[in-house]
Amino acid sequence: MMTKMTQKKVIQIGVVSELTGLSERQIRYYEDRKLIFPERSKGGVRKYSFEDIEMIMDIHIKMTNGFHTVELKRMLAGS
Repeated sequence: MMTKMTQKKVIQIGVVSELTGLSERQIRYYEDRKLIFPERSKGGVRKYSFEDIEMIMDIHIKMTNGFHTVELKRMLAGS
């Protein structure tokens, strides 16, 4: 039951930004690079899950440690 709740995409980008300490621009950059895949509401609002937030933090840490988006895409494709 808990897994389903962590997968539900209900969190807007502003809240994700507050929870992660990342700017909305950084989060959108990860989406532009096809590293994360938020859902969109009918009005176009991005919606994230708690699992997405964990992924965003993992991506941020790896990029801070010198990984490039191409490498991260390969890693994500392999998982």
